[in-house]
Amino acid sequence: MTTASLDHLRPPQIHAVPGQAHPMARGLRRPHLSPREIEVLLHWLRCDSKNEVAAGLFLSIGTVNTHLARIRTKYRDVGRSAPTKAALVARAVQDGLIELHEL
Repeated sequence: MTTASLDHLRPPQIHAVPGQAHPMARGLRRPHLSPREIEVLLHWLRCDSKNEVAAGLFLSIGTVNTHLARIRTKYRDVGRSAPTKAALVARAVQDGLIELHEL
């Protein structure tokens, strides 16, 4: 069997539009994140450590942790728990905050 003969078994490709929620996320409740929470979240998703985020945004590590805790609480409150960094990446992609190629 050739690869071409299996094309009908593949799910359709769905592409996100930058700045908009991912098409698969339509209907999901989105938390209201403040502009600063979004800024901290996106920096953290692109960095290797919270210390890098703190230094880059001129914040204390405690403030970074507070922002991330609030973001997680807001996602939990809308029924979309994000207890790990990987889960926050998924939520940010679903909500159109970042695309995978930006990480």
